[in-house]
Amino acid sequence: MESPQTFGVERRRWARTVFAVVALALAVLVAAVAVVQVRSLLQGIPTTGTRTIDRSGPVLLQSMRDLSRYDAASGTFQVIVDLEKDTPFLPTAVVGQRTLFVAIGSVDAFVDFSHLDSDAIQVSGDRSTVQVRLPHAALDKPNLDHQRSYVFAQESGIVDRVRAFFDQSPNSQAELYQVAEKKIGDAASQSGLKVRAEANTRTMLRDMLRSLGYQQVTVTYA
Repeated sequence: MESPQTFGVERRRWARTVFAVVALALAVLVAAVAVVQVRSLLQGIPTTGTRTIDRSGPVLLQSMRDLSRYDAASGTFQVIVDLEKDTPFLPTAVVGQRTLFVAIGSVDAFVDFSHLDSDAIQVSGDRSTVQVRLPHAALDKPNLDHQRSYVFAQESGIVDRVRAFFDQSPNSQAELYQVAEKKIGDAASQSGLKVRAEANTRTMLRDMLRSLGYQQVTVTYA
C-alpha cells in the first residue's frame, strides 16, 4: 500500500502533466487564431492608390503549323464541382475543406482532313459526280473560360486556413480545373456534338463542291 506521501507526489506529477497538455493545446489554438486574425487584418488593409506595372517580356513565337481540319461545331457547358476533402477521426472544423466551383467551358468538334487516303475523293468521268469519304468527327480538349469560372463557396478548417496562409500556391485550384475539364469532356462526348459536326461538314462540302460545278455530291464517314 502506497504511503500518503507517495500518493501525493504521484498526484502532483499527474496534475502537472495534465496542465502541460492543456497549456500546449491552448497555445496552439491561440497561435492559430492569431495567425488567422493577422491574415484577416492584412487582407483588410486598403489597396486604394496602388498601381500595376507590367514588366513582362516580349511574346516569343515557338512554332507554327498548318491547319488541316474543319471545326464544324462547338458546345458550351457548365458544371458545378463539389469537392470535399476530410480527415478520418477529425472534425471538418479543424481539418477539412469543401469547395463549390462553377466551371464554364467549351468543346469543339472537328473533322480531320490531314490523313485522307488517296481514294478518299472519287470523281466521275464526266466530272458531274463526286464522292467524299471522311473520318468521323472528333472532340477537342475542353477549354475552360477562366473569366466566367469562379469559386462559389468554400469552407475550410482552421488547420487548412493556416496552411493556406503560409502556402499561397498558384496551383491551389488546379485540381478543381482538372475535375471540371473531365466532367465537361464526358458531357461533350454524350451530347451529340460529333454528330452535329459531321452534318455541318457534309453541308459545307456539298455547297462548296456544287459551286464548283459538281451536280451530285456524296459525303460519307468511315
